[in-house]
Amino acid sequence: MINHISVVMIAKDSEQTIKASLESLKEFSEVILYLNNSSDKTKEIAQNYSNVTIVEGEFLGFGVTKNRATSYAKNDWILSLDSDEVLSLEFIEYLQQLKLSDDTLYSILRTNYYKEIPIKHCWGDDTIVRLYNRSKTQFTNKHVHEHIIDDGFQKEMIKGAVAHYPYSNISEFIAKADQYSTLFAQDRAGKKSSSPLKAFFNAHYSFFRTYILKRGFLDGYAGLIIAFSHMVTNFYKYMKLYELNRELKK
Repeated sequence: MINHISVVMIAKDSEQTIKASLESLKEFSEVILYLNNSSDKTKEIAQNYSNVTIVEGEFLGFGVTKNRATSYAKNDWILSLDSDEVLSLEFIEYLQQLKLSDDTLYSILRTNYYKEIPIKHCWGDDTIVRLYNRSKTQFTNKHVHEHIIDDGFQKEMIKGAVAHYPYSNISEFIAKADQYSTLFAQDRAGKKSSSPLKAFFNAHYSFFRTYILKRGFLDGYAGLIIAFSHMVTNFYKYMKLYELNRELKK
């Protein structure tokens, strides 16, 4: 049993992935699940796990909400996970014998999927800092694209893959494109400029980069969905920012 690390995740309407995620966390003595306005069976599923503490609260943007969620943990060492991430056995075994250092941040290696399809080109594997001591650092307060503040820290990789299932259907791409573009615009309103022309060219380059330069076409029909979603998200990010800036000027 891993007693010195608390797993912290925020979730909303995650019934498609939460069971697999929590099943992979049974070796942790404490999992904090911060639910924000969840309307599906996420809470009911999580209640079946004795090591899970459910907290319900407001969503204030990803960075702020993740920092708030960590305040409910008993341990200073925090493993921040998403409700659509599943730890491998190799990851758990490596973590059990890992000696943690306060001046080090620890990264995970994610393998990304659409449904059960591995996405090797549009996304590929990515490395993200996720294990840290909350008495030494925290997440930035950004609404979206938040990250753990890493100035002055060493970094070390945790061995073992983490499977990531961010989308289970096309409707989720549409919903997240709307949510993320809104948060992006809110973060930058009054600070960064935008224009319809910038939105147009950024969107089209995003599709070209994902589908052609990164060879997203090799990911099959999923690659087309992802590339188009990137295009749509980028278009609305900059158009929403343009609109908010116009409203602020008034």
